[in-house]
Amino acid sequence: MITKNQKKSILESADRLGIIAGRGVYPLLVAKGARRSGVEKIFSVCFVSETDHQMETLSTAVEWIRVGQLSKLIQFFKKNEVNTAIMAGGIAPSHLFELRPDLRAILLLAKLKERNAHTIFGAIAQELEKNGVILLNATTFLEDQLAPSGQFGGPQIKKRYWEDVEFGFKIAKEIARLDIGQSVVVKNGTVLSVEAFEGTDEAMKRGGELGRGSAMLVKVSKPNQDFRFDVPVIGIKTIESAQRFGIGTIVCESAKTLILEKEKVVSLADQTKTSLIGFP
Repeated sequence: MITKNQKKSILESADRLGIIAGRGVYPLLVAKGARRSGVEKIFSVCFVSETDHQMETLSTAVEWIRVGQLSKLIQFFKKNEVNTAIMAGGIAPSHLFELRPDLRAILLLAKLKERNAHTIFGAIAQELEKNGVILLNATTFLEDQLAPSGQFGGPQIKKRYWEDVEFGFKIAKEIARLDIGQSVVVKNGTVLSVEAFEGTDEAMKRGGELGRGSAMLVKVSKPNQDFRFDVPVIGIKTIESAQRFGIGTIVCESAKTLILEKEKVVSLADQTKTSLIGFP
């Protein structure tokens, strides 16, 4: 993995950037942040049925591919002389099961003893580097969108709720260490639900039903998390889901969680009376 000094050197010399663009607003924000930072040319690899078509207006050129077409991705970056790239936005879990890998991807997967997000994306990052493309942290150009420490949105929580903040954080860190998920829903010192492959929304739904309107979501990073392709994220949809499922407080790990469209998220949290807390 590249060091902070290497990253600074790369960014200062780069006039072009590759974006591997998944779902949602995340890739759009990266593209806009890169433009603000002086990146002149953006070459985006977008996924059919996943990526927002607005990426076409923010990019110098776009290549549309299906999940698993690794050779096509690398060839596009090589053709456009891209040597730095960012992965931004997820892929729907259902589409991962519909994966139709090309020969390069098949050979890459065959070398893996374990197949999870960390090993697969780590192998892709290595394959990119072999072909002259350095993968930057997914928070690059979005440092101002990271969660601060302390309460930063919604009504102040009651003093007794801080016990649940600490409890939930400890439990979430443990399930993250076991690579089960990165979020839990808690209430009064009890774990109501644990996130697994189904994603945060489903965990919120199950936990919210049991919490009956006053549950707490806690979201953390994994130990030794690789921020090139795996960043905890909270966005407008998270606040909307919290309101829908009866989650009154959202706790995230400060400085390691991206708050996408931060001002809008905080404004919506204030409107819906959802407390937002960054925990160190």
